[in-house]
Amino acid sequence: MSKVKVSAISYLNTVPFIYGLQNSPVLSKIDIAFDVPSTCAERLQNNTADIGIVPVAIIPSLPEYHIISNFCIGSTGKVRTVALFSNSSIDRIKTVYLDNDSRTSALLVRILAREYWKISVEFKPLAILDHDEENAGFMLIGDKAFDAEKRFKHSFDLSEEWYKFKKMPFVFAAWTANKKLDEDFLCEFNAALTFGIKNISNAIELQSNGIDKRMAIKYFEKNISFEFDSLKRQGLIEFWNLALEEIKHDRVR
Repeated sequence: MSKVKVSAISYLNTVPFIYGLQNSPVLSKIDIAFDVPSTCAERLQNNTADIGIVPVAIIPSLPEYHIISNFCIGSTGKVRTVALFSNSSIDRIKTVYLDNDSRTSALLVRILAREYWKISVEFKPLAILDHDEENAGFMLIGDKAFDAEKRFKHSFDLSEEWYKFKKMPFVFAAWTANKKLDEDFLCEFNAALTFGIKNISNAIELQSNGIDKRMAIKYFEKNISFEFDSLKRQGLIEFWNLALEEIKHDRVR
């Protein structure tokens, strides 16, 4: 039997998942590649991976998709690792530079700008992080957001802003397959994820991505919520509906 190809995100928030997969019997049945979120999505789209922890914005665009786990990367309130950073107040921002590592986060900041903050801005791909540019915002995701917290006057946490807007948790990424997979394998895969979630301290000891261990533990305790429960599913459906409207709106501008 050929191994199942798994594309995993190489950020702090997936450390428990990676630890679980690498320390469970299912490891012998998978090949893991470590990618940024956008590459995880591409690999699932072009069929070079069978499973990915992918940005949720791309899931409906897959020809076939199966959300295969009751775990996700989500948050209820402040998440810290997905934020808009600026030296200007939100009403003075005229340009937003988008980190292209995740389509979900890019769509979320567009939705918040139009529907919640009620600001008209120009969106551009992020090339250089210019801390001195006036009236500019920088949408950053992943571990690099920790450093940006120290360098800008303002930080608008996108998960926290979404919660203020919709009173719902937000799901950034979900374990998704692009084909039906064997049920016994999926049980083993989810058992490995469960093992990782139950051993977060051990996971951090081995794979903290260079981040202070005390800060990492606090991050998992206060900012990340892994359970893909009914409230998160409702929040995901609401995001998908708004994302579709945002895409339509963007096409007619």
